[in-house]
Amino acid sequence: MFSDWSERYQYLIDLGKKIRDFPAQFRDAEHLLKGCQSQVFIATQVHDQRLKIHAISDSSIVSGLIALALQVFDEQSCAAIASAEVRFIDGIGLGSNLSMSRKNGLNALIARIKQDAALGVTPS
Repeated sequence: MFSDWSERYQYLIDLGKKIRDFPAQFRDAEHLLKGCQSQVFIATQVHDQRLKIHAISDSSIVSGLIALALQVFDEQSCAAIASAEVRFIDGIGLGSNLSMSRKNGLNALIARIKQDAALGVTPS
């Protein structure tokens, strides 16, 4: 779809601009994601065994990475998220084209989403 990585980064930036508003009450130390160089806030809620994710960053590229994660995980079942093997990052070639700090931040975001999903799984 894109001929080079500058176009892909621009697409990430454009995706990040489309993230829905982040609730102001979650912009605090409790919801600040550890492991990111940029400021990333994340809040999750479980409704009907599905995880609703709110996240935002002060960085445009990181916001795009958040938008990708939301496309994959938001509103999915907690059980599916908790047990998912995350392959889309390497599948689209993103893993080898991110700086180490962005890769670490994306991994921290996904780990947090999976952790919150696991907490929302109701035993059978």
